[in-house]
Amino acid sequence: MSEGVLDEKKNFIRPKHNDNDSLIIAFIFIIDKEKDVILQDGTTQEDQADTEPEDAVEAESPEETSVPKEIRDRVKDVVIDAIQFFKKDTDIVAIGDSLTQGVGDETENGGYVGIIEERLDNQEVKVTIDNFGKRGNRTDQLLQRLQEEDEVIDSIKGADMVLITIGANDVMKILKDNFMNLTMEPFNEEKEPYGDRLEQILKRIEALQPNAKIYLLGLFNPFEKYFSDIKALDQIMTQWNTESKQVVSQFEQATFIPMQDIYQGRSQNLLAEDNFHPNTRGYQLIANRVLSYLKSDLEDSANN
Repeated sequence: MSEGVLDEKKNFIRPKHNDNDSLIIAFIFIIDKEKDVILQDGTTQEDQADTEPEDAVEAESPEETSVPKEIRDRVKDVVIDAIQFFKKDTDIVAIGDSLTQGVGDETENGGYVGIIEERLDNQEVKVTIDNFGKRGNRTDQLLQRLQEEDEVIDSIKGADMVLITIGANDVMKILKDNFMNLTMEPFNEEKEPYGDRLEQILKRIEALQPNAKIYLLGLFNPFEKYFSDIKALDQIMTQWNTESKQVVSQFEQATFIPMQDIYQGRSQNLLAEDNFHPNTRGYQLIANRVLSYLKSDLEDSANN
């Protein structure tokens, strides 16, 4: 391919707490009653069981019970929200194409999904991840799996979060089908149908588990290192990412995670031997980006 083959003249587009004594007392009371809650100094209730005399807890009882019930209930709701992700196992489902499967990862650790699981485990975050990545999956194929594969369906029904990589093989199919006469027209024609299928995917996930947070990873140009002179390839990714963002914006629980810049300006080799999929270093960068969004949402959930 060369830059001249592509017609680049086509247009592109895309609680605030009252700090009174009652609230403080209520907060201490509720924390004291929770099991295995991490305290401000990093220890747990069980850690301090041997160092705090039992009568110290009993001595606070009269003062605690004097806190108005409405204040105690309000603070308790805040505390429960703040610790919910530490008290229970967070179930994450990863679906999509070869990027989810981890193709190209020399360690065979599951690519970015495996890295995320390992890092969360190391931070003692209780998490279970089901990986349903399948090499070559396009949006139409993923949609079919969401309707027919019981294992995938059942897993999403119990998910707290769903991670998706999809769309790259839709673009690749256009490249392969039009390789001998490549213009911008087929990419422009297929962009909207791609968006329609993506919308159906998100609707299907929402129907299976309306409370799950959904994260769609954006597309990046895997040919950038070797075909940097073909600027239209970057423009195609920009256009399709814009379509993805517009679809995602229709769903309150969905978030678009940009990936187009993930490898730009980096001198180290980030691709596997096939010069298409990320290698372990490449997946580490993807995992870093995804984790920054997951952690941000976890913190927001804890603060609301």
